[in-house]
Amino acid sequence: MSVLELARPEILALAPYASARMEARGGSVMLNANESPRPPFADDGDASNRYPDPQPAALIERLAALYGVRRGQVLAARGSDEGIDLLVRAFCRAGRDAVLIQPPTFGMYAVAARIQGAGVVEAPLRRDFTLDADAVLAALSPAVKLVFVCTPGNPSGQSVPRAEIERLARALSNRALLVVDEAYVEFADGSSAAALLDGHDNLVVLRTLSKAHALAGVRIGALLAKAELVALLRKLLPPYPLPSPCVRAALRALSDAGIAAMHARVAGIRAERARLGVALAGVPGVREVLPSQANFLTVRFDDAGAAYARLLEQGIVVRDVRRYPGLGDALRITVGTPEENDRVLAVLAGVPA
Repeated sequence: MSVLELARPEILALAPYASARMEARGGSVMLNANESPRPPFADDGDASNRYPDPQPAALIERLAALYGVRRGQVLAARGSDEGIDLLVRAFCRAGRDAVLIQPPTFGMYAVAARIQGAGVVEAPLRRDFTLDADAVLAALSPAVKLVFVCTPGNPSGQSVPRAEIERLARALSNRALLVVDEAYVEFADGSSAAALLDGHDNLVVLRTLSKAHALAGVRIGALLAKAELVALLRKLLPPYPLPSPCVRAALRALSDAGIAAMHARVAGIRAERARLGVALAGVPGVREVLPSQANFLTVRFDDAGAAYARLLEQGIVVRDVRRYPGLGDALRITVGTPEENDRVLAVLAGVPA
């Protein structure tokens, strides 16, 4: 069975929009896209008057090299969020199909499903926020087309062992797609599930340049999957999804110098994560600092609401995660610069500014 048989029949049959840039490549006189013949400000080499390539070859090549996959296995998108949305639209029929999530987890999985009119099935994480693969498989039904696994988890910070990913991929074969969201994997000790793609047709891996590569404002992510699935999802992309300035920024970040800078930045954040975690554990009113493999720490407080208000009063904004199951006493604190982290510690400890 091909994994594409799980997709919506109408998407399989869809004739995608053929943009001018897709229909004709090359040439020196471009008169097929109704663009301005001149750039917006001056003839200084700025090509903003031209539509960008929907999937720029240089960007796809660098992403493939970075993630250790083939170019045909890469779909560049506007962050991981667009990858989630494309998958839900391609595989979930309104009122019939569903996604499966493990709360507490990233909220966009459920939001994308509900926008599509799809159901949301839950198999909660264990009390220690580790994945319960048995619970996931027990919750599976014929309606479930996508199983989302976030590793490291958000907001839990816990990683899922690769053996568990492999087990789920095998168990879900011919039944559902396993979508592994690795937005924070660069900060973790383990390796990416992308190495498993060739062995599992139903595996999808989501990556992003927003976190470790420090390009949150650029909105570039990647969906990694078998080439046939990438081709299917390309049908759902708008004609020109990636703005040229964003592509240029991504290519700079993916250069040799950019990758070296990323590794140094990640090492610094990991060191600060360890320091901040130890220091927070000793702050009065802190009940527990959850283990984290991401670039944040989720912290339990005796009074999380008061801690949140105290930080906000001093201009420090953290994430209130008390609405998440099992985290009714917690805040999520991103690891900042050493100076920012010291401010957090001082405010929570009641040290005057």
